[in-house]
Amino acid sequence: MNRTALSILSLIGAAALSACATTDAPPTGYTADLDRLNADCRARGGILTSTGATTGRAETENACLINNSSRLE
Repeated sequence: MNRTALSILSLIGAAALSACATTDAPPTGYTADLDRLNADCRARGGILTSTGATTGRAETENACLINNSSRLE
């Protein structure tokens, strides 16, 4: 096996190992927004559902569906 092939294989192996590494960092970006929306929706007795939109914004792509509620309370 030549040096180029060995170099490529070692880079692939390093990339595979780094993909398996985990961190304890809190989620950021879209994931954090989605987690926040889900927690807020559950606190109101609902379930987060997809709107079918693909915008890259969790607020636009998801809606809180609340059943068994009434505006007249």
